[in-house]
Amino acid sequence: MDRDRLAQALLDSFLEELEGHVVSLNRDLLALEQAPARARELIPGLLRTLHSVKGASRAASASLVETACHRLEEVLEPLIHGRTTSPDLFELCFATVDALDDAGRRLASRQDLAGSPLDSLLPQLEQAAQGVPAATPALPEPPPEIARATSKLPQAPQVSGKAPEPQPPPEPELPVPAVISGEALPVRVSGQKLDALLGRSGELRVAMLRLEGHAESLESLRDDVGSLREAVRGTSSETTLRRVELELARVARVLAQDRRALFQSSTGLDDEVRRSRMLPFEEGCTGLERAARDVAHGMGRRVRMEIHGGGLDLDRSLLQSLREPLLHLVRNAVAHGLEAPEERVRHGKPEEGRVVLSARLRGSRVEVAVEDDGRGLDLEALRERARARGLEAPEDDVEAARLVFLPGLSTAAKVTAVSGRGVGLDVVRAQVESLRGSVEVAFKAGQGTRFTLDVPLTLSTLRVLLVDVGGQILALASEGVDRLVRLSPSDVREVEGRMSWVTPDALVPLASLADVLGLPQGPPRTRPSAVVLSAGTAQAALVVDEVIAEQEVLVRSLGSRVKRARHVAAAAVLPDGRMALLLNPASLVRAAGGRPSAHFFPTPKEQVVRRRVVLADDSPTTRMLEQSILEGAGYDVTACADGAEAWERLQAGGADALVLDVEMPRMDGFSVTEAVRNSPRFNRVPVVLVTSREKPEDKARGLQAGASAYIVKSAFDPTSLLETLRRLL
Repeated sequence: MDRDRLAQALLDSFLEELEGHVVSLNRDLLALEQAPARARELIPGLLRTLHSVKGASRAASASLVETACHRLEEVLEPLIHGRTTSPDLFELCFATVDALDDAGRRLASRQDLAGSPLDSLLPQLEQAAQGVPAATPALPEPPPEIARATSKLPQAPQVSGKAPEPQPPPEPELPVPAVISGEALPVRVSGQKLDALLGRSGELRVAMLRLEGHAESLESLRDDVGSLREAVRGTSSETTLRRVELELARVARVLAQDRRALFQSSTGLDDEVRRSRMLPFEEGCTGLERAARDVAHGMGRRVRMEIHGGGLDLDRSLLQSLREPLLHLVRNAVAHGLEAPEERVRHGKPEEGRVVLSARLRGSRVEVAVEDDGRGLDLEALRERARARGLEAPEDDVEAARLVFLPGLSTAAKVTAVSGRGVGLDVVRAQVESLRGSVEVAFKAGQGTRFTLDVPLTLSTLRVLLVDVGGQILALASEGVDRLVRLSPSDVREVEGRMSWVTPDALVPLASLADVLGLPQGPPRTRPSAVVLSAGTAQAALVVDEVIAEQEVLVRSLGSRVKRARHVAAAAVLPDGRMALLLNPASLVRAAGGRPSAHFFPTPKEQVVRRRVVLADDSPTTRMLEQSILEGAGYDVTACADGAEAWERLQAGGADALVLDVEMPRMDGFSVTEAVRNSPRFNRVPVVLVTSREKPEDKARGLQAGASAYIVKSAFDPTSLLETLRRLL
């Protein structure tokens, strides 16, 4: 390797090492500032880190960095022997760490360090090393975003009433363990490369779903050929058709074997890629403790930040996307949540305020909370500001608290570099909702405020409910779908000019999804379908033309050319390769609440006799989906949670057909089918089995039990179910 290439390699290695050392220095300095009595315990670690930076900078020919580290060693070492600390001394130490971080960025962009913040700090470091009391560092004024406090985080923009233009997040390299000669060796892999690998893995999963549908089609074709061969038995065509049937059977077997092998490989690959992208939650909080400390010191306050659930592993992209919302919330908690020390003492609180960040899993979602023990929200002030801007000021306290998320609404007396509680929180909501999440606020007067962010565990693949609205296929995240309902006139009320769906506990806002999205309205229906969405504690029911299916899809960003498309979060790649817009549930729930009255039902006509279907499936989601499809086609559906209930309901009220899952508690689908066929009263009622069991022996057992049709869920198509029932009835 020539000298220039060696020098560049040494510099690259040094800059990579410096990034981690800056984090360590910040962490240990914060601990020392909070507990100076632990100097003998903490100073050696700080000195070791500085010694490592000094040695690496010498190898990379970064002499100014080497000198600064040496001077900071001289400043810190006497603390072990009892030299007293002071606020100015800590300010100098933190300023030096920030200047080291700044020097790393300058060196990475090939800038000279002459005249840099690190260069300007050297005289003060020399004086402090000689025992001269440290003065407040004479550094350039930090930008409004308090960049020094958050050098490891995306910067929090000033708020102008709308969300900022999306900026591509930094792409750090992540340590991935490798094994050489039986020992673990950290290898750094570009985040972009892991993102690309995960994208390919997701595409492979979608292709697998498509392959399952093709395999089922091939099986169906083989059955059709077999039926045709029976019809031409004894003719010259029988031999040819027999040959075709055997060849189709062979291809189907090979395809099934390859599909199983590919499924195992793709699932393993997907799991490994996801595992390689995981980082502890506490790593996503890097820099936030320093940000809280700097805001508190600037306002003459004291704060202690705690992280609960720091060991919880989360997707790297999710952590990156959460950093800026968390920065906003932490800064607001310190600046406008916590009281001044003397005020806290008057209220019987410790002088030091407390901010807690926590993370926990809730199924396929992650709940992240930022909580302080400050004064809480001033609802009357929020209401006054809302009225002053001509906005509605809700009397309900929960609704009034949500005013903090409106653009520019703040109770702060003046706007400073640290935005007031309410300023910037509209950006937090916009950023969280762009992750298909929601944010809620709760508080207790005089005791504190808690912001809760609810986001999905993964941002790359998603299980969605597909609906037809105005001739377009749209996707809704299944985790945001509370239930599917068929509306009747008795379920709907008009309250103050707005439509509501009546439940035993509440009135849920009701609107047409086509109307919300500005799409063509479908004709009124006798029993229109509605999807009930949840976003935090809020709900809304949205009428759709048709519920199509539930599928796993690959999620793709709309890109920088499509900015802030209303109610749209991303694009979903369907198993057949088509694209569908993925809608934002929180945005839809808010929009549904303010829609005027609409007509969902046709003018009453002569009642039509409807066929009755008894449906049984132990999965609530599958049961709701199939019920919605059947009711949309005009059937009167009795939904049951298992086979025993279906058999009881059949005996009590009869039915024109049964649609059954196979694997159910108490009585499975095979047992119900056999009971129906052995019943003199119901033995002619058609039975359709809809199941995930796709082995030939399962199909044979179902048909042997007396099933009229057997549909596999992996290739489930609403059209095939409805066509099967139409043919049987």
